[in-house]
Amino acid sequence: MPDVIDNKSLNRFELNVDGSVAFATYRRSPGIVVITHTETPAALRGRGVASRLVTGALERIREEGSKVVAGCGFVVDFLGSHPEYSDIQA
Repeated sequence: MPDVIDNKSLNRFELNVDGSVAFATYRRSPGIVVITHTETPAALRGRGVASRLVTGALERIREEGSKVVAGCGFVVDFLGSHPEYSDIQA
């Protein structure tokens, strides 16, 4: 997803929607990205923003050739219902 950016200075993926930013924080180690927390502003909830954010983050992780570890409940649930990302799960 081209609208999801990797803000490396803050260690988070970001998605700007209507002037608000949803984000997923992460920790990196060689070849691994651990998504530790996702947050969506209240005004954006219920609109699929968190799913778009995680989809974009996972696509970026795949593009760089890394694996993902779900460190927060939302990402655990997302990966459980999206088997198309099983190839990048560590």
